Amino acid sequence: MAKVRVQVLHGPNLNLLGTRDPAVYGTTTLAEIDAELARRAKDRGVELRSAQTNLEGELVELIQQAKPWASAIVINPGGYTHTSVAIRDAIDAVGLPTVEVHLSNLHAREPFRQVSVTAAKCIGQICGFGAQSYYLGLDAALAHVESTQRHGQKRQRRR
Repeated sequence: MAKVRVQVLHGPNLNLLGTRDPAVYGTTTLAEIDAELARRAKDRGVELRSAQTNLEGELVELIQQAKPWASAIVINPGGYTHTSVAIRDAIDAVGLPTVEVHLSNLHAREPFRQVSVTAAKCIGQICGFGAQSYYLGLDAALAHVESTQRHGQKRQRRR
């Protein structure tokens, strides 16, 4: 089987984790999340890269740059979840299985936060489990990639 590689992408304001509204987002920092993701990936023989940006266009570029390298993407688009057709289109265009994750439960928040324009182009969405959402997202992405590799299927995503 081919080497499994996962690109983790963090959207706007996630660099403030640990200090930004801890009642909603928890006290775990982005560095701590990335370190735990790297540890879990290494334990499974998976190569993992993480990146964070506050800029929509940069997030689109990071998604596009993942295509030749990654087997899957785990993404928290942050506030762009609710507004970015560009990120939605980038996820669709690269054709990599993508799992959308969120620290908070979007469905229990303000009405404008309950809509994700990006999730429809992902294989799934995990939200509401704090930092654990990222770890569950990694597990889901890896399970999907491993399943498709075992069954000889091409990378899949929802259309």
